[in-house]
Amino acid sequence: MHPLDATRALMEGLGSESSICMKCGSRSVGLCAPLDAAALDDMSGESERLAFDQRDAIFRQGDAARHVYTLTEGMARLTRVLPDGRQAVIGFRFAGDILGFTPEAEHAFGAEMLTRGTVCRLDRRRLEQMFRRYPVMERRFLDLCVKELSASQDHILALGRFSAEERVAAFLVSLAEAQERRGHVGPVFDLPTTRADIGEFLGLTLETVSRAVSSFRKRGWIRLHGHSGIELSDRNALACLAAGEGADAA
Repeated sequence: MHPLDATRALMEGLGSESSICMKCGSRSVGLCAPLDAAALDDMSGESERLAFDQRDAIFRQGDAARHVYTLTEGMARLTRVLPDGRQAVIGFRFAGDILGFTPEAEHAFGAEMLTRGTVCRLDRRRLEQMFRRYPVMERRFLDLCVKELSASQDHILALGRFSAEERVAAFLVSLAEAQERRGHVGPVFDLPTTRADIGEFLGLTLETVSRAVSSFRKRGWIRLHGHSGIELSDRNALACLAAGEGADAA
């Protein structure tokens, strides 16, 4: 059965609509943050909650862009298939982030879960109606778009100016910051993505990312925990390197 068809059965037993919404990442850092209880209940009634397994596609490049998605739990990656068939990772998304909003008829990229998780799916026309009904929600959406633009500009700067180690350090620090904004308390943070994914996102090879990670471990800046955990043992050193203030040993 396709994940989109199995959702309601999988979500049974989690509690009332409002209870689910209060635990959602969007309630603290995402689109729904400024909504009061009545508006939140309205938003919940307009949305579908969908459950996904690891590596499930939320939507694919070229799919009709009829819906907008809010990642409520888990971590996802955004991918773009190039004309020659190669796939590029162009971003990572966390609980509370919006996926798939575009004025175009089709999605220009795909979104895939890196972990098990859930999303809220809302028809694009209904979202536009919600904007008209709740102007504070539209303002919040614009704020999130501005932050997204700023993050994209920082990423472009990193690709053009930063060394390999500086890029990897910046990625690890931003990963920790994103999880902290969602209430996660370290020292161990989730790193469910592969080094190949990180390399694609940072414009580096798998080998280069591995060398940077090994270098950070030897310097005592990070510790790896299992297959998907990372501890930033010397976060200040990583932050300084990410800002271009540290010594790059690469």
